[in-house]
Amino acid sequence: MAFHTFSGRFLAGLALTGFMLAAAGCQSGDNGILNLGFGKKDPTAPPPPQDPKVLASQLQAYCPKVMVRDGTAFFNTYANAQKSKPRKKADAAEDAQAAADPTLAPPDDSDKIIYQASISDVTRDCVRANGQLTMKIAVAGKIVPGPKFSPGTITMPIRVAVMHGTDVLYSQIHPYQVQVTDPSVATQFVFTDSNVVVPEPTAKDYQAYAGYDENAPKATTDKPKKTRKKAAAIN
Repeated sequence: MAFHTFSGRFLAGLALTGFMLAAAGCQSGDNGILNLGFGKKDPTAPPPPQDPKVLASQLQAYCPKVMVRDGTAFFNTYANAQKSKPRKKADAAEDAQAAADPTLAPPDDSDKIIYQASISDVTRDCVRANGQLTMKIAVAGKIVPGPKFSPGTITMPIRVAVMHGTDVLYSQIHPYQVQVTDPSVATQFVFTDSNVVVPEPTAKDYQAYAGYDENAPKATTDKPKKTRKKAAAIN
């Protein structure tokens, strides 16, 4: 008797479950087939992020930034035709050793400085035409007279360069001259290179540089040799 009661309840449960499954299938609107949600996207979910692309309008407005590399922001002129060399990061270790051992310290030539020039700001402007990018790069700075000051003209070797990764697109050294006459004040200067022409970029991956370059080759003063003409033989 207990067996028949259990079987009756079991069959009644199966019937109820089948009815619920059938109702769910009808309500799903998918031909009566139960859809448990597997493989179906949520229509309210945001779309997946796409790879960032540079728009044509953004690329047209792109103008490479100008940076001043370490060791190229200062330029000193010394008496007796001495010049300072650009400082490198490795010099910090040498300075630490010199501080620990005074005998290793380099001689102090600050009292022999004639002028000390420095770059305080850089800026640029860009124009596109015929598949080329023309940049106008400006360098602003000042010249401070030193202990060995004497009025005159100081020539500063300013290099302007544009890089694309490791490729040099433009590099030019300009021997820029500034007249310094007043020893009591700093002399301001603005140098501009308006002829920086490089291929028009296809991405925002150009880098421009401006700074002093004391390794500039010296201008040659050699004059062309004159060729002598042999005198015609007189018969």
